[in-house]
Amino acid sequence: MERRPLGKTGQELSIVGFGGIVVMNAEPAEASRVVAEAVDRGVNYFDVAPSYGNAEERLGPALAPHRDRVFLACKTGKRDKAEAARELRESLQRMQTDHFDLYQLHALTSMEEMEQALGPGGAMEAFLEARDAGLIRYIGFSAHSVETALAAMDRFAFDSILFPTNFVLFYQANFGPQVVARAQEKGVGRLALKAMARTHWAEGQPRTFSKTWYEPIADPQGAALALRFTLSQPITAAIPPGEAALFRLALDVAEQFQPLTPEEAEELRRRAESLQPIFRLAA
Repeated sequence: MERRPLGKTGQELSIVGFGGIVVMNAEPAEASRVVAEAVDRGVNYFDVAPSYGNAEERLGPALAPHRDRVFLACKTGKRDKAEAARELRESLQRMQTDHFDLYQLHALTSMEEMEQALGPGGAMEAFLEARDAGLIRYIGFSAHSVETALAAMDRFAFDSILFPTNFVLFYQANFGPQVVARAQEKGVGRLALKAMARTHWAEGQPRTFSKTWYEPIADPQGAALALRFTLSQPITAAIPPGEAALFRLALDVAEQFQPLTPEEAEELRRRAESLQPIFRLAA
């Protein structure tokens, strides 16, 4: 599987990463099998968070035999120093590791949250102390707000950003291109969420995939086009949905990745016209 540089870190990551939700609620033996398969197929980028149910408890033991060969990212939703430091220690323990390669502020959704996390007594103070102590190597954040993402990159020299990068969002909502461009300009590593998202679940629609709050693209051809759109942007890697079947589909695409052609991009633009974006710019 192709690997790409992550910003200025000097690290190279597989173009598809493993989201810890894939093993949430899995039996330990199954979690070990899925993780071993991913590593065997070239995945070296793993991402998890304590908010993903029991994903840390399942992923930690499954990943332990492979830990020295992978880049492990984790997150905290805490915004103050003490709580962020506590959650980091707990995640390290559950993940059976002495450090995270990347630790991220999870899901910055407002300017107020960003100000708290980056201000006096905020989570960033815990991050910097953890980096000095060797508990984390790089510092990043994830966001679902264009405004907050742009402001955060202006406030602090983050190593990476994890942000929705999706054809419907780009074509229908102009949501994301400006974030990718700003990160590229600053040398911030670009990691992608929601590549295979289609739209919101319709009211009353059976949720055939229980681990996604949005409706994913499930047909192989459409999912391949959507993921190839994202991987054709100037990003390092994409995290597919947390469903094991969709993750394996993403692996198939990544192993034979070819950039999107202009004709395929136009096809996706047409498909996007009938879909409602799962995020929009702030009014």
